[in-house]
Amino acid sequence: MLFWRLYLFIATVLLTKTIRLTEAQAGVGLSVINHDLTVLVNANESFEIQSGTIFDYDVSVTLLNPHEEMIDLHPESFTYPKQVQGQTQRIVVTGRKAGHVVITARSTPAESWITDSLFMRIVVAKSRSIIYASLVFGWIYFVAWSVSFYPQIYENFRRKSVEGLNFDFIALNLFGFTLYSLFNCGLYFNEGIQDEYAKRHPRGINPVMLNDVFFGLHAIFATSITIAQCFFYHRANQRISKVAYGLLTLFAVFVIISAGLAGGSVIHWLDFLYYCSYVKLAITIIKYIPQAIMNYRRKSTAGWSIGNILLDFTGGTLSMLQMLLNAHNYDDWESIFGDPTKFGLGLFSVLFDIFFMLQHYVFYRHAADTARSNQTIDTEIPNNEKETAEKY
Repeated sequence: MLFWRLYLFIATVLLTKTIRLTEAQAGVGLSVINHDLTVLVNANESFEIQSGTIFDYDVSVTLLNPHEEMIDLHPESFTYPKQVQGQTQRIVVTGRKAGHVVITARSTPAESWITDSLFMRIVVAKSRSIIYASLVFGWIYFVAWSVSFYPQIYENFRRKSVEGLNFDFIALNLFGFTLYSLFNCGLYFNEGIQDEYAKRHPRGINPVMLNDVFFGLHAIFATSITIAQCFFYHRANQRISKVAYGLLTLFAVFVIISAGLAGGSVIHWLDFLYYCSYVKLAITIIKYIPQAIMNYRRKSTAGWSIGNILLDFTGGTLSMLQMLLNAHNYDDWESIFGDPTKFGLGLFSVLFDIFFMLQHYVFYRHAADTARSNQTIDTEIPNNEKETAEKY
């Protein structure tokens, strides 16, 4: 009888440890439904902490606030009693100073599985109006950039010609957006890559959203239409230059080698996507140069749609304004000056747009007027001939 009781005791202990291990592996412990919260300065918001298991002992929890000057938490410490199911703890957050803060927690007993999923990314903002303005700007520049491909397509269709449109620009654009879509689709759809990203950024969020995926795939579609027009419409003696062929070959070799290293497990597929994004950034910097040089040599922008440039300028300007608004609202100027890549690329593109507008409206304005006049004359000749034939 004593042996049997000892056996039951040992079995119970082992079963309990197994359950706790399973909970730890499954990440079951204390957590929140939404890890993101925005609160205004001098305002209150709240979130609830819930338990995914029934504890066999009292669990004391302390929230860790690395920036106490930004937010107040109430309560900062609390206890989950043992053998209680479904208990939640409401935490009130008061904004004190604009900024970003990540709240984590520690527990007693100090078992990591209890608090691994308990963290909050809290943003303290100065104004809700600026938040709404930022959202509006974001949607406007998304639409402007998406629509910006079609003025050139229409221009080609109207003229039945692609003369004046630089083929290097189109080829670089297609390759760049293909890599951009590869990066977005990989991070948005592939669970293995998402798991690797979460491992490297435990409390970060996936930077790719559905609209990013849509924009990249749509850009490939629209650019492909433009390329198809280059085969069917008049193009004079235009072709892709040897320099562009060389750059595209260099980029392609780099991407293929990187894919081979990822396939051979030398690097992770996430690193491969990062390498693709670096190539895309390089293409963004150089892709406008061939068109600008071509306009300069022709002393004309005829065939190069200014509508594309105006929409791209609108999108780029609003994108930078959004970044500036967010930096002010969240007191996060480091996002611009600490890592200037995104803002710098946006500014670079806008400056090129301004240069193209100067070419179209100032430097070669008369050449554009002449091109329009010639098109008018060409379209009127058949009518004149028809009238002459009817007269005689």
